[in-house]
Amino acid sequence: MRSVAGKKVLVLGLARSGLAVARLLHQEGARVFGSDLKPMETLNEEVRDLRGLGVEIEAGGHSERALAGADFVVVSPGIPRDVPILARAQEADIPVYGELEVASWWARVPLVAITGSNGKTTTTTLIGRIFERAGWQYQVAGNIGFPLSASVRSVPRDGVIVVEVSSFQLERIETFRPRVGIVLNITPDHLDRYGSMEAYARTKARLLINQQATDIAILNRDDPGAVALAEKSPGRVVLYSIRGEVKGGVFVREGQIISQLTDTQKVVLEVKELGIPGPHNLSNSLAAVAAVQIMGVDLSVCAAELADFKGVEHRLELVRMLDGVKYINDSKGTNVDAVRQGLMTFAEPILLIAGGRDKKGDFEGLRTLIGQRVRLLLLLGEAREKMRAVWSDVTETILVKDLEEAVSVARAKAVPGDCVLLSPACASFDMFRDFEHRGRVFKEIVGRLGREKSGSLPS
Repeated sequence: MRSVAGKKVLVLGLARSGLAVARLLHQEGARVFGSDLKPMETLNEEVRDLRGLGVEIEAGGHSERALAGADFVVVSPGIPRDVPILARAQEADIPVYGELEVASWWARVPLVAITGSNGKTTTTTLIGRIFERAGWQYQVAGNIGFPLSASVRSVPRDGVIVVEVSSFQLERIETFRPRVGIVLNITPDHLDRYGSMEAYARTKARLLINQQATDIAILNRDDPGAVALAEKSPGRVVLYSIRGEVKGGVFVREGQIISQLTDTQKVVLEVKELGIPGPHNLSNSLAAVAAVQIMGVDLSVCAAELADFKGVEHRLELVRMLDGVKYINDSKGTNVDAVRQGLMTFAEPILLIAGGRDKKGDFEGLRTLIGQRVRLLLLLGEAREKMRAVWSDVTETILVKDLEEAVSVARAKAVPGDCVLLSPACASFDMFRDFEHRGRVFKEIVGRLGREKSGSLPS
């Protein structure tokens, strides 16, 4: 733990993580100054609560007064790295940390931290559910929507915190140290922010930099970017693979999930018994098995939860079946590799709804798969013309103005046995607040389908 009593701390960004860290720092005796570019009337009601506690708040911009006398700055992960106030902090040699780093100063329990380009939320949630089934005191936190700052005080000392960690959060760590660190995969994402895969991969690798010899790094042997970290990890390395056996790890053999973390191989369960479909979810399940077994959970508990777990909202989520057509919400599929996983999951002909704000993804890499799996492309948002230029010669392509039109066209074009899949390969910010907002809108639109005939939802 660190002493922050009496120190001035500037918190930049007053969304969920900023509010949580401001409250934590205030409780620890810091003089907190919160600053946000948005006007006060658009901010969360909790901002007013903090002001009532004596936290100084400014909205509508970052003033010179905010930085004056600051001992350090805490920046929300969504704030661009090149904003002027951060440059001024650097010039003044004022340390800048992320919320994840600051929250970890008061962590009293082991942290199981998960990062990767895809699969973070599913794996984080699954690990949390296994701890819950095992009767552990636990909290799921981080990039999953519940800040670590709101968790570190609430979990008893015999518990555990499971943390989903994004690359944005890893940019500003200094001492953050997970007892178990999991890297699921490193594939192209956020290249609009990092400029190159090398820079993006270096940021992901920061998850493991503070581990010690007694800590564990769990790495996906099937992913070149993840397994490359084995040589750099300070901790003990545990590998997992769906493609072949790995000594001392977790793997698939003859349709069974096998754990060899101890001296003997143990069957966890049959692959066909998993509650979530797709090879990527099988891979995520192996990572979860490794993590919870290392922490001391019995494999029988793992097996029971793996069979029951049905996935998370907005990630290959079945919204409904209507007239023999599946409608799938994969709004969290915000990069090319996530879409690839979605296309590989379903055997049915796919009507793919894609597009949004381009993250400099390599759309060319999906051409072959789209030609094989996608019967109709419905493209929207800022990236739709770029996508059409790359994909329109491999399958039928229609440009639409919004999600409502996309679903309407899909409804008209789909036949029994088809799958309508929202998997955008892009960020949502051109049309929605975030991927969750986009997914909820999709589900609302799909939920209304059928009223055009009967005036009410079909049973």
